[in-house]
Amino acid sequence: MSLDGFSMRPLVRELDAALSGGRIDKITQPNKQSIILAIRQPGENHLLHISINPQNPSAHLLQKNLENPPEPPVFCMVLRKQIESGRIASIRQHGLDRLLLIDIDALAAGGQIVTKTLVLELMGKYSNIILLQDNIIVDALRKIGENSSRVRTVLPGQRYKLPPHQEKRDLLADDPHTILDAIRADGEQRLDKALLATCMGFGPVSAKEVCFSAGLAPAVRIATLDEADFAAVRSALEELRAACEEAACPTLLVDDAGKVLAMASFPLHYLPVATPLFFPTVSAMLEKADLLFGSYVLPDKDRFKKLVRNELSRAQNKLVKLDAEIEEAENAEAYRVRGDNLQTYQYEFKDHADASITVTNIYSETGKTITIPLDQRLTLIENMQACYKKYDKLKRAQDLLQVQKRECRAGIAYLESIEASLLASSSLGEIAEIQNELITTGYLHEKPKKKHHDKPARPFHFRAPDGTDILVGKNNYQNDRLTFKTARYNDTWLHTKDIPGSHVILQNGGEEPAEETLLLAASLAAHFSKAQGSSKIPVDYTEARYVKKPSGSKPGFVIFTNQRTLYVTPDMKALTPILMQDSIT
Repeated sequence: MSLDGFSMRPLVRELDAALSGGRIDKITQPNKQSIILAIRQPGENHLLHISINPQNPSAHLLQKNLENPPEPPVFCMVLRKQIESGRIASIRQHGLDRLLLIDIDALAAGGQIVTKTLVLELMGKYSNIILLQDNIIVDALRKIGENSSRVRTVLPGQRYKLPPHQEKRDLLADDPHTILDAIRADGEQRLDKALLATCMGFGPVSAKEVCFSAGLAPAVRIATLDEADFAAVRSALEELRAACEEAACPTLLVDDAGKVLAMASFPLHYLPVATPLFFPTVSAMLEKADLLFGSYVLPDKDRFKKLVRNELSRAQNKLVKLDAEIEEAENAEAYRVRGDNLQTYQYEFKDHADASITVTNIYSETGKTITIPLDQRLTLIENMQACYKKYDKLKRAQDLLQVQKRECRAGIAYLESIEASLLASSSLGEIAEIQNELITTGYLHEKPKKKHHDKPARPFHFRAPDGTDILVGKNNYQNDRLTFKTARYNDTWLHTKDIPGSHVILQNGGEEPAEETLLLAASLAAHFSKAQGSSKIPVDYTEARYVKKPSGSKPGFVIFTNQRTLYVTPDMKALTPILMQDSIT
């Protein structure tokens, strides 16, 4: 889901009006998919956020800056050298494509003014940011060689080529009759697909909105339409063109869970069941969409997620093997019985002759037989000795395997707590804490950073309707600090029962909490756990004084007593206003 080329036209007008003539004061790169240009205009400053995240590639103004790593990536350093302190001459769109060009006048050697162009290709998974001078590629955020694409390469020093051109009609310039004739060309085509194939800049949202305005189903075949239907299509296209040329009315359609269903720079009506959100500017809409999509990815967050997933997979595979070994160890007695029978019947068979022998089991009171597999490379006595050796080994292994199984399960629970912490992390400081935790526990083989300039991580801070404060840890270090340093001895401590998740502190100071407040705290504990999205989630609660940390245990691990258990199913409609409180940090 992203803004199509047709809806980008009002966005380009908005950005050009706000930023043209402004000086690029600073350039930062919060992560591998985003660039932020700080632009100074007389009496005001702007932040232009450029993202090539495939979920929602966009360029829009930001109200609040994003955190940046202490060391800028290489592409950021190139941009700083090439265009920092330059002035934006214009921001334009290539036709109605999802391709924006920012012309920047920069000072070159000898005091000469040169114009460089920052090309923003906002095309889903093919999105890219490319810096040009005289149409030669200076650098690109995503370099594309011949191994990656046979159509077009993007490498420094090459001449820049536009993405492959599609022969489509321009709704803003072409005659409506010409557009309708092109739509009529393939009678077997669906109406929405015909609009996509004919109109430049159209995406699924624009096509479906035209169908809805014309009173026709998107799946209707062109051959079944009559002249009245085509007149309705023409009228709908003219309405859409007028909406694009007039003042933008950015609209975001979301479902009950807050998932983005559609977005456009004009009003949308084709999903009556969706909730429309209207915004004063296209930038405001895109900023909200980024928040709903979770498009901002903290540096190293994906790397740590992958590490934890791999370690979890390894631990879970080990647990399966341990279960198989334990099951085999529990059958140790069978090897002793085999050995005893071989000792009894060894003189009745020849060495190396049989792959197995079947004899009457000496321990059977009813005369049942037993089949004993043999290693034909060994003598019967050697096979007997091998059975006794296997028996001794399995007997010794039983206790050891149970210990290993408990340790493996504890490791899985710990890794799942790290996984939950990564989901809740939203700042560089929190990621740094998780990084240090992974290093300390031996999962990440790196040297811990002596110093970092990230803002100190703080827990979530919510306020219940009755005014009681609720604190929620975002990672295991925060969980320990909340439980053993922040919480008073008679505050209420909550945690999902036998499920990895955050420690929650209800700061009631020993007073009996209201039932509504206790249920809210329990719902938050369930929401910030691995059980998020489930129903009837068990949540234990007790006073903080009954929570202890065993000596030498891993971060976040505690034991507790005097607990009671609540079963909650978080109501996201009721919980969302709490989660969106300004006190969340």
